[in-house]
Amino acid sequence: MNRDTSPDLHYLSGFGNEFASEALPGALPVGQNSPQKAPYGLYAELLSGTAFTMTRSELRRTWLYRIRPSALHPRFERLARQPLGGPLGGINPNRLRWSPQPIPAEPTDFIEGWLPMVANAAAEKPAGVSIYIYRANRSMERVFFNADGELLLVPEQGRLRIATELGVMEVEPLEIAVIPRGMKFRVELLDGQARGYIAENHGAPLRLPDLGPIGSNGLANPRDFLTPVAHYEETEGPVQLVQKFLGELGLRAAALATGRCGLAWQQRAVQV
Repeated sequence: MNRDTSPDLHYLSGFGNEFASEALPGALPVGQNSPQKAPYGLYAELLSGTAFTMTRSELRRTWLYRIRPSALHPRFERLARQPLGGPLGGINPNRLRWSPQPIPAEPTDFIEGWLPMVANAAAEKPAGVSIYIYRANRSMERVFFNADGELLLVPEQGRLRIATELGVMEVEPLEIAVIPRGMKFRVELLDGQARGYIAENHGAPLRLPDLGPIGSNGLANPRDFLTPVAHYEETEGPVQLVQKFLGELGLRAAALATGRCGLAWQQRAVQV
């Protein structure tokens, strides 16, 4: 596309208004933001100025329709002269991709296979989240509980059988599971090995969002979330109990404590 790039200057007025502009007739899609085939073969890209959770009146975003994608550039290299002062430190401004992490060759259970990826707060803070990848090739023989927050599990490979103080449930890829803070559990691998993601929520418990203007039937329904019925193990003998506290794992042997000795339960702090 070769055209004169020195147009006469024209402006749109109004602070905070919604604008629309096109340099060629028909370049701006009508009725949709990101069509499968944009006019003139352009690339649709979204520039986000606020989080998508903002109210409509405070939302700041701009859709651009470009001749070439903005990602079409080589890696950034640090300039020798830095007139702005401080160094960049260890933060990399280039695009990064997480390659699939290999499942360990040595025997590794669910809690041994956690790999920290990102966090926006320390474990002792009353808000924030930490993201991990889990990798395992053997079932747990010990019991684990997390004092740092509730856990949202997202299996990517391999089915999990999660046995908690309340009951037993199975989770497979395309499903999620939530385990409350402080609840003891054990993870068994139904397919020999497993890999997936963990979101550790340090703040208030997760809840379903309000529906608001999207209608009374949008998103997930409460009935879509399943909680297992009571189940117990009648076994005796010591078992290892592992606690995660302030980001560290602590181990102790607890006689007669399998983590699943409750014959009944009630109320709302449950796994789903």
